[in-house]
Amino acid sequence: MSRTTPPEAIQSLSVNVTTTEVQIVFPRRRGFGIPYFGGLYAYIAQAIPTGTTTTLPIVFTSPGGPSVPVVGLGETPITVADIPGTGVYHLFYEEARGRLQLLSPYLVG
Repeated sequence: MSRTTPPEAIQSLSVNVTTTEVQIVFPRRRGFGIPYFGGLYAYIAQAIPTGTTTTLPIVFTSPGGPSVPVVGLGETPITVADIPGTGVYHLFYEEARGRLQLLSPYLVG
């Protein structure tokens, strides 16, 4: 049995807070704005600003790409309360369905 190293995490560019959502912006590449089906690691490098409403949903977006809501198991929207801080998050992306599911809430700080 061979052991593999997880793929390189995609690092966020910025975090934008609006009145309806928190947008975490990533570069346009596999898993963000490019057709893809499979697991990926996202490094959220910027903290969500202190005082942000904890019930706002999280969306991942990329320049020129779509905004994709992040959901948990059972399709429950992931909110600010579910993102404890900067670090690496494990996700599964189904571009054809527009589904980005959070598998592991926080791996590394």
